[in-house]
Amino acid sequence: MRLSNKKKIPIYNFFQILFWMGLIFGIVLFFIEKYKMDFLNSGSYLLILIPLLLLCLFWLRGKQIFEYDSDGETLTFNNYSIVTPFKNQKKDEFPKYKLKNFEVVNFIFFKKVLINIHSKKSHQLILKYDISYLSNKEVKDLKLSLRKVIKANKEENQSRTETV
Repeated sequence: MRLSNKKKIPIYNFFQILFWMGLIFGIVLFFIEKYKMDFLNSGSYLLILIPLLLLCLFWLRGKQIFEYDSDGETLTFNNYSIVTPFKNQKKDEFPKYKLKNFEVVNFIFFKKVLINIHSKKSHQLILKYDISYLSNKEVKDLKLSLRKVIKANKEENQSRTETV
């Protein structure tokens, strides 16, 4: 199964530009209000604070683009941000049999998926991906696909132990 929210990049770019324009417009209005009109008094700081909080919330939600591919023998996770200063990309690819468990964590403003994999040396590794910008249907599809992989792994492990 393939899952991607790459088609939403124009929407995320629109909101990013909108928040930046709101911040710049708020700064300009702040200085105009502070030195020319002075009718908001201490409320003039809200002209800067509100757009700044919206921009910070956009950044704090995490990486906007999440791609998942479970076709074939490997699982591929790709997670990256379209915001220029945070353009780092997290890409992992590993065989399906290494997937041990997963957990979707919902916080107030963001969601993450935690993937537990095991290595040949019996080490457990936890991979974290931001899925805040996925729709509820996409999150359900991701959970369903990962559950299928885990179920197939358990069945294969049981068949191995029965034959040995």
